[in-house]
Amino acid sequence: MYFTGIGTVANMLLIIIGALIGVFFGKHFPQKIQEILMQAASLSVLFIGIAGALSATFSVSDGAISVNFTMIIILSMFSGGLLGQLLDIEGGLNKLGGKLQDKLVKNKSGDSATEEHAGSAANARIAQGFCACTILFCTGAMAIVGSMNDALLADPTLLYSKALLDGVTSIVFAASLGWGVLFSALSVGVYQGLITAFAALIAPLLTEIVIAQMAAVGSLIIVAIGLNLMQAAKLRIGNLLPAIFMPLLWHIIQRLFA
Repeated sequence: MYFTGIGTVANMLLIIIGALIGVFFGKHFPQKIQEILMQAASLSVLFIGIAGALSATFSVSDGAISVNFTMIIILSMFSGGLLGQLLDIEGGLNKLGGKLQDKLVKNKSGDSATEEHAGSAANARIAQGFCACTILFCTGAMAIVGSMNDALLADPTLLYSKALLDGVTSIVFAASLGWGVLFSALSVGVYQGLITAFAALIAPLLTEIVIAQMAAVGSLIIVAIGLNLMQAAKLRIGNLLPAIFMPLLWHIIQRLFA
């Protein structure tokens, strides 16, 4: 049975199933197994980000390598980061993590200072899982092109493939980062659902170049996720999220004033 949006629904379901598997079975893994899975996931995310950025920006012509979209990527990162900082998206994600944590974990009696510290760490962990997987699952050409194919061509095949990849990935991340990974399914539903719903309207705007630029910016943010997961840096990834959509904004502005 086919209906418009079935690819996104399948994507959400596999993320939820994968996250549940990771949450309930991951805690039974020995500590060393959890650590090596997290390290493997961190390096994999770093690889995905670097590979995505290179494939979107590098091209070879007559044996010469050229780098594309350099200025638009830099402009998008700065303007998007500034907007995200002004909106304090990172702070909002942390507050959301706190609310999710309050609903998932009952308060226990004990030392108040210890509880506050543990609660803060748990909130940060949920926010990290939610933010990291939201970006990882929503960034890239598969989410955009797959959603448009679902709406315009009645072909959800690409989203089915993405759903399988996201489901497997969510198992590993949920085993280390917990419940926040599950809630990233909501982000995927909203993001891909909006693209599917407005596919006919936004199709002329989402040219191959714009999609490549968005994928390049998103890939840089994925690199940032990998660095944070490896604890090699403490980057405010949430505040960088608007940068992903800046190439589309600049394209719209260019068309308006062209």
